[in-house]
This record gives sequence, structure tokens and C-alpha cells, in this order.
Amino acid sequence: MKISTTCVHAGHEPDEVTGAINVPIYATSTYAYRKFGEHRGWEYSRTGNPTRSALERAIAKLEGGADGIAFASGLAAIDAITDLLEPGDHVVAADNLYGGTYRLFSTITERHGIEISFASAADTGSFEKACTKRTRVVFVETPTNPMMQLADLAAVTKVARDCGALMVVDNTFLTPVMQRPIEYGADLVVHSTTKYLNGHSDGVGGVIVARDAELAEKLHTVQNNVGAILGPFDAYLVLRGLKTLAVRMAVHEANGRNLAGFLLTRKDVEAVFYPGLANHPQHQLARKQQTGFGGMISFDLGSIEKARAFCDGVEIFTLAESLGGVESLVCHPATMTHAAVPEEERKRLGIGDGLIRLSVGIEDASDLEGDLEKGLDAAAAV
Repeated sequence: MKISTTCVHAGHEPDEVTGAINVPIYATSTYAYRKFGEHRGWEYSRTGNPTRSALERAIAKLEGGADGIAFASGLAAIDAITDLLEPGDHVVAADNLYGGTYRLFSTITERHGIEISFASAADTGSFEKACTKRTRVVFVETPTNPMMQLADLAAVTKVARDCGALMVVDNTFLTPVMQRPIEYGADLVVHSTTKYLNGHSDGVGGVIVARDAELAEKLHTVQNNVGAILGPFDAYLVLRGLKTLAVRMAVHEANGRNLAGFLLTRKDVEAVFYPGLANHPQHQLARKQQTGFGGMISFDLGSIEKARAFCDGVEIFTLAESLGGVESLVCHPATMTHAAVPEEERKRLGIGDGLIRLSVGIEDASDLEGDLEKGLDAAAAV
């Protein structure tokens, strides 16, 4: 089946008893046994819930993996991967990550005795140099947040294989509609379901898709033992979101391409970061390993004063954390999503005080362009 069909049907069949098209919300904490020593396949909702399991099957089908494991947030999902490691193990991570992931790795994960090294997402050689005999995980986002750098999935996966590490890819920005890392050899794919998979800014969650059943089972054990599970209501919301994922992503991308092109025409914009632009240094790699470019754009206005004026000057774009909802959002990474990254490191990565990140929604393209123009004019007047 094509991906748009899979989005609608993956994970469940109509209910055999009632014929219900949608998976019910199983709002239960526990399940009655048939008799002593014999349950019906369900025991306790931390261990398993039918609504959550339907979502796990659905996203595994979309990513082409063996199984999914759903968590209370994207960070809880990433933390669960580190729970597979032992003190003394080593992780090589791309250096341009979501600020929360950077904070998790550099504080909690390192405190548990796991060494973290950072490599440039766009430079496969930097991963080779960073790997050691103790490396057990190579972790990338592609495109990166917020600088829109790409990791060459096939090349970095080979590096991970050569050093005996798991290849983990955060696929939140593109979703399986536009990128399927398992096809390039990834062992684990991570999503913040809060973002595009849900798509309506009304639930928080995370999910891992494992390439093989053995690895999935290990993560289900972590999920059960730690207990940072996705609840049935949030699982239902993501299942609902998946049905329209392919349709929404097409509009996100169409609007994203339009606005990125518009930003290029503005002389007051110092730089635009969007892999769909022909002048992006990794545009050809994007065309090779992605089936679309998505709706995330970053651009630089040069100063925090101009960034503030822009954010205060737009009306349709809402200044808020997060991304991937149907509504357009604007974010100032240095003071919001990446505030936990030390200032010196932010500047090295290019996350300056004038950098703006857009999550382009599904509103009318001309309205969004007009709103950007309004914000840019306000910034130009500073």
C-alpha cells in the first residue's frame, strides 16, 4: 500500500463485536482474569493497553519496523534508549539537536556514567572520529533542529555498524511520510508524537520504532519497568492524527516551500535554512533520502532586537514552543527551545540571537506570506 493509505488503515481493523471504525479509548487501569492464572492477554495498563498497542502497531507499519513502543513524551522515549546502556558505554550524538535532547544527554545520561560525544550531523567523518570501542549508540536528527542540517543516513549508519553501535534517528521533522530511516539501515526511529504525528497541538507523547522484534522487546521491558507510558487518551489522539498525516504533510511542505522562497527575496533576511531550497548545501542529499522537505524553516535576522520585533509583529504565526501542528508557530531558539544549550555552544552551531524558527502550518499560503511580510517589516524598522 502507498503511505497515504497506510496512514488511514495501519494498526487496527474494524472492531469485530461492534464494527467500530476507530479504536476505542480503553480507559482502564487493570483487566479481569478469566480464571486463576489465566488472563485475556491484558493484565495492567502500564504493561499494555489496547489503544496504545494499536498506535504502536500503526507507527511501526508506517516506519517499516517490527514494533513500536509508546512513551509519555519524546524525551521519555529517548531516555528509554539510554536505559539499554551500561555505565562506561559511549554515545555519539549529532551536535545540533533539540535543546531538550542536548540537556538530557549532557546532564541525566552523563550522570548515569554514560559518556556523550558530539559530532557534526553534516560531516560523516566527524562521527568516524568520535566513535570508540565503547560506542554503543549513534544518535542523529535529520534535518537538525533548528539549523536544518542533514545527516547522510546510509553513510552514518555504516559508521555505526563498523563500531558495533545502534543507529538511532529522530524522524520528528519529516515523519515516515517523507523519510523512512529504517530503509537506510537505522535500528531505532524516534518521534515526538506531540508534533506532526498528532498534528493538532493537543497531546504530548513519544514513540520508538524498532527494526527487529528482539530490540523492540527490550524496549517494551524498559517501558514496563520504568512506567513512562503513553496514556490511552493521548494514544487515541495520535491514532486520529495519523489518519490525516499524509494530507497534512503535503500542505505543510507546500506552504514551507513557498515561504522559504519568499524569505530568500528579502534583503533584510541574512540567511534562510531549508533543505528544499536549491542553495541549501545538502539539497541533493535531501532529494536522495527524503521524499519531501517538510514545513520547518529557520532564518536569521541578525540581532535579538530584530527577532523580538518580528515575533511581536506577526499575528497568524503564534509565538510558542513546539511544532508540527496545523497552526503556524514561530520560535526564538536561543531563548526558548535551545536556552539550555550554553551560549558559546549555541553560537558555534549558528544558533544566534537573531535566529527564528518557523513551524509552517496548513493555513492559506497567501495569508502566511502576508503575515511574514508584516513581521519582517516590523523587524526592518528597528
